[in-house]
Amino acid sequence: MPLEKKTSIDYVMEKASGPHFSGLRSLTATASPFSDVKAPNQPFVIGVSGGTASGKTTVCDMIIQQLHDHRVVLVNQDSFYRGLTAEELKCVHKYNFDHPDAFDTEQLLDCVLTLKSGQSVQVPIYDFKHHQRSSDSFRQVNASDVIILEGILVFHDQRVRNLMNMKIFVDTDADVRLSRRIRRDTVERGRDVSSVLEQYAKFVKPAFDDFILPSKKYADVIIPRGGDNHVAIDLIVQHIHTKLGQHDLCKIYPNAYVIQSTFQIRGMHTLIRDREISKHDFVFYSDRLIRLVVEHGLGRLPFTEKQVITPTGSIYTGVDFCKKLCGVSIVRSGESMENALRACCKGIKIGKILIHRDGDDGRKLIYEKLPKDISERHVLLLDPVLATGNSANHAIELLIQKGVPESHIIFLNLISAPEGIHCVCKRFPSLKIVTSEIDAALNGEFRVIPGMGEFGDRYFGTDD
Repeated sequence: MPLEKKTSIDYVMEKASGPHFSGLRSLTATASPFSDVKAPNQPFVIGVSGGTASGKTTVCDMIIQQLHDHRVVLVNQDSFYRGLTAEELKCVHKYNFDHPDAFDTEQLLDCVLTLKSGQSVQVPIYDFKHHQRSSDSFRQVNASDVIILEGILVFHDQRVRNLMNMKIFVDTDADVRLSRRIRRDTVERGRDVSSVLEQYAKFVKPAFDDFILPSKKYADVIIPRGGDNHVAIDLIVQHIHTKLGQHDLCKIYPNAYVIQSTFQIRGMHTLIRDREISKHDFVFYSDRLIRLVVEHGLGRLPFTEKQVITPTGSIYTGVDFCKKLCGVSIVRSGESMENALRACCKGIKIGKILIHRDGDDGRKLIYEKLPKDISERHVLLLDPVLATGNSANHAIELLIQKGVPESHIIFLNLISAPEGIHCVCKRFPSLKIVTSEIDAALNGEFRVIPGMGEFGDRYFGTDD
């Protein structure tokens, strides 16, 4: 490979000459994802191809596990097999399931394009024993940060390739792939060994030579030994993390902070967003998330160095908390966050602001009760949902009128809509926003989507 065409990962691969790195390379600079810049709000699409039973699914699972702080969905090309006609079913042993014509590529394209546009899709469910799609059930796939498209022929069609930010080819020895296929098709798909071998010799191997192996040239990264190559997968995940970075809005507004996600946080969000959850569980998991947001918000306050003497007589150099602090809840949903704040800050003063919300206006102040010395304090403004941002702006304006410096206000919420982030951060660039997730958008009724409904009604038990 000419030196001028080498990418950053080529250099890493040459420096790391150990056996774990053998065969992992970027093929072309022009097709390389390492120079690609992801457009704002666009998911990162990864194509994973390779021969049958090469370990593609294992590689995908490992990538998903390591990308735990991002929303990731997996779309299998196998879901888009065409259902066989009655005539084809009579001679199913003669049907080539490894040929490009066996797949509904147009529907696959529509699926990925819909996900890239930020909308959810219904992916068909294919029955490999009866060679038909389920007529009454689908798999719901929601828009996510990362879309992994996996299949033997996902690189075959140029239109599908063009949708990918990164293309990975899983390269595994042919004998290993054959043994895996025999085990899979006999155990999972109810076939006998002789029919699997006959199909492999008649269709699978010729299709690999004619369609799959030639598509290897389109790969940006080749992973030998599939899921056993942990070093290669680690490097890929590191690159994806770099490309995704933090939320796009956090890149635009350095005063917006999203707490680092974990499986625990994602799991709690899944629970509180479920409309079937009980009130008790909704309150319990909301409280846990609120506590995390409050702790993160407190971490954004100024600290001073402090030395103390430990019980061993040693000196410990640490920090001292900000002393002048208060909370202000936007009634009534914001009151759900007060207990967490009190639990973290003993004896903290808490003020109230009530703003009438009318559609997306939210400009009418109904009631306010704030500490008299609020101008001397750092303020944690509490409201679990940031939607349009109009009510928040009105509350922030009131605090500033009371003498609170804009830079002394930290706005805490559980979820934010992009529109709300834009609205508040543009107007108050010195204020800080701390949230646990930024959702997709607002709908026509100015409700956060996917959101979690009317938080105050669900939390306090006044919903229908």
